[in-house]
Amino acid sequence: MTTAQRPAFYALARGGWRDYVTLLHPPYTLWHLSYVAIGAALAPELEWQRLVWGLLAFFLGLGVGAHALDELNGRPLATRIPSRALVLLAAASIGAAAAIGIAAALAWNLWLLAFVAVGVVLALGYNLELFGGRLHGDNWFALAWGAFPVLTGYFGAADKLTVEAALAAGFGFALSRAQRQLSSVVRTIRRQTVDVSGEVAYADGRRDAVTAETLVAAPERALKAMTVGIVALAISLVSIRLS
Repeated sequence: MTTAQRPAFYALARGGWRDYVTLLHPPYTLWHLSYVAIGAALAPELEWQRLVWGLLAFFLGLGVGAHALDELNGRPLATRIPSRALVLLAAASIGAAAAIGIAAALAWNLWLLAFVAVGVVLALGYNLELFGGRLHGDNWFALAWGAFPVLTGYFGAADKLTVEAALAAGFGFALSRAQRQLSSVVRTIRRQTVDVSGEVAYADGRRDAVTAETLVAAPERALKAMTVGIVALAISLVSIRLS
């Protein structure tokens, strides 16, 4: 199987435990967990216990649950995980994430219940394309997986939302919008394209062949670099606040 025939650059060979690793979308899960950490690190005070519970809730709800629903809805990663297992994974992980959120609300701030409700609606609505797909698209992706984690991380640490939190959410929205634009190109080529042919002719007479590999190379290099950058930023901000 060539590079471009794999459903994603992080996808392992199909079968067994490798399918479950692929299901987690490891680089993108780290990316979106970083938004939670960045939001929390920007709060006036940061308690590591709240951050850990917030990260765990998002890992379960997004990293496991939402991705299991996404795979159930059309098999974009072409894993061999049984549909029943995907349903159980989604129900258990999203349920556990909601339970963490409810417990946190009872312990710290009841307004967290609103974030729990929004998170569940986004996870189900976006990945299953409910409501006629109204919650599915570039802007909804940026809102659900960019702005929302930042706001949740901030509120979970600060018990309030501020102008600074809104600006940080704008950062999450914009960066996730860019991620979506790059990954959409790659997904189309990897998962829907049967054949690519052609060449690029340069003014100096050189010619380069156009292949599926050459088309996905630049967007994926950008996605990998952005992943490393956002994770490094999150770690550095949290380290500064907890030191």
